[in-house]
Amino acid sequence: MNVSLKSATNISSVDPVWDAVRANARTIVAGEPGLSSMVMANVLNHATFEEALAHRLAERLDHPDVSADLIRQAFADALAFRPEIGAEARADLAATLERDPATHRAIVPFLYFKGYQAIQTHRFASALHEAGRIDFALYLQSRSSQVFQVDINPRARIGKGIMLDHATGFVVGETAVIGDNCSILQGVTLGGTGKADEDRHPKIGNGVLIGAGAIVLGNIKVGDCARIGAGSVVIREVPPRVTVVGVPARIVGEAGAPQPASVMDQVVAIQDFSG
Repeated sequence: MNVSLKSATNISSVDPVWDAVRANARTIVAGEPGLSSMVMANVLNHATFEEALAHRLAERLDHPDVSADLIRQAFADALAFRPEIGAEARADLAATLERDPATHRAIVPFLYFKGYQAIQTHRFASALHEAGRIDFALYLQSRSSQVFQVDINPRARIGKGIMLDHATGFVVGETAVIGDNCSILQGVTLGGTGKADEDRHPKIGNGVLIGAGAIVLGNIKVGDCARIGAGSVVIREVPPRVTVVGVPARIVGEAGAPQPASVMDQVVAIQDFSG
């Protein structure tokens, strides 16, 4: 029995994402002494991935209005209320490492990428909003918009395995939903139409790729594994596994891959689906 319990403990303690971040951190400390104190403070001085993530985000969001210490405490409360944040943040980091050809180490999104950091800030803000701390959640939305140039309403629901590439200008409305394993580039808007207090924002399925500058408006559904071309304006429902481009967007072919968000192929071979 003791052997089995020990084995179970060892298995439960395996954390490959955190292990990779820490290994990368040690390499930075050895090779770039000028960054040692930053890397120690944000990674190596912490026992868990969640603790390190909360510290890094709080340091980025620090402001005279609300200190990093207060933000860290709020993040700890959010994790206690919704511990799934840790697993989702790991999935986002793994997705970025897998899909972004410019990312070769797990620590890079963790320390440097505002898209990754903005999504994680939203996860904490969303949990706080759900727990009834609405004003703190709205403050985090505002501060994240200032720091990361990403504006996500804390009531929006976002799945796991998200890569937000470059991130600048990403806007998500209150009733929007984003499924799992999506890849979204800069300048994307998931917006509403009108000002009625109702379900008015897009519902993005799983595995969707949204190109730079695309705008999706209204309470419409974008089906699983669809691909939205750069600069498109989507105002009608998008079926699963197709590509849409244009203003307004129309179907021009299949999605190009079973999982377009994973492949990240944004070159559209246009076919005529009008007939």
